[in-house]
Amino acid sequence: MKALLRLAWRPFQFPLARALVTAQGRLAERRGWLLRLEAADGRLGWGEAAPFPGSDPIQACRLSIAQLGPCQGRQQLEEALPALPGPLAFAVGAALAELDGLAAEAAASLPAGSLPAGSLPVGSLPAGWLATGWLQAPPSAWLLPAGAALLPALEQALSSNAQTLKWKVAAGDDALERQLLEVLLERLPEAARLRLDANAGWDRATAAAWAERLVDEPRLEWLEQPLADDDIEGLEALAHRLPVALDESLRRHPWLRERWSGWQVRRPAQEGDPRPLLAALAVGRPGWMVSTAFETGVGRRLVEHAAALQWRGPTPTAPGLAPQWRPSGPLFNADPAVAWAALQPEGP
Repeated sequence: MKALLRLAWRPFQFPLARALVTAQGRLAERRGWLLRLEAADGRLGWGEAAPFPGSDPIQACRLSIAQLGPCQGRQQLEEALPALPGPLAFAVGAALAELDGLAAEAAASLPAGSLPAGSLPVGSLPAGWLATGWLQAPPSAWLLPAGAALLPALEQALSSNAQTLKWKVAAGDDALERQLLEVLLERLPEAARLRLDANAGWDRATAAAWAERLVDEPRLEWLEQPLADDDIEGLEALAHRLPVALDESLRRHPWLRERWSGWQVRRPAQEGDPRPLLAALAVGRPGWMVSTAFETGVGRRLVEHAAALQWRGPTPTAPGLAPQWRPSGPLFNADPAVAWAALQPEGP
């Protein structure tokens, strides 16, 4: 009889260090589950499932967890993965990857030239690579809040010598945001890089007006999701004028991940089984920027690991990890056992 893997889940809920206001609304807290996956020989794998709010994805994850049950064979678990909600598949895939050798020692690094050339089958990872341990994340882009809160946050970012700044736009009055843009550009150092994230909040006319102002701005790295996630034609037209990075569109239309030739904002914790993404980054996938979904310490380990691989790739750019927005406490400890111990099992 094949050995079973034991699955245990614990729910979590926490407020962000500060509420994030975007064109899609206000995000003030995160909730989900931590996963502990135990092999018959006692090895542990850890994962995190935390869907973004909307159309009750929490309930979908809860039902899928109940269907998985407390025990699964490895083959059965792998076969169930494609049908799981994305955040839940991330948790299970991350835990399986760790069981396969992604060691928990922090601060490990790959020797220069150790990443293999060529492509890998989906779901596979370079032989011997997992055992090298977790990689340290590179410096992150500094996340600036929407509205007038930009100005004090900008001063803090500049005093911290931030090299890449990301500003949330399309969250308030456009005229005010255009005025704030001029202040930002006046204060921004020549060597800095700027990302403007509209979270799908502009119409074509508004996006065109911003593009007209920024088309010759050398410090602009990209406009992030400037139009609605299903306005592919408008996004492609805008991308002919200046760099455009897709985010929400990639989640709404996963097929764009293969088609879009510009920058892609990749959020491993929302996309499903992370092993194909890690494999692609390990061999040097260009044009991706790894971003946070505001994880606990458990999920953050893998996201930062992916960010380090992205940084070592052919198009290195600051990942979007938003460390200034991260709460403190044991749930955010890099040791998954510490985060796990801070939670109680679900149920009476």
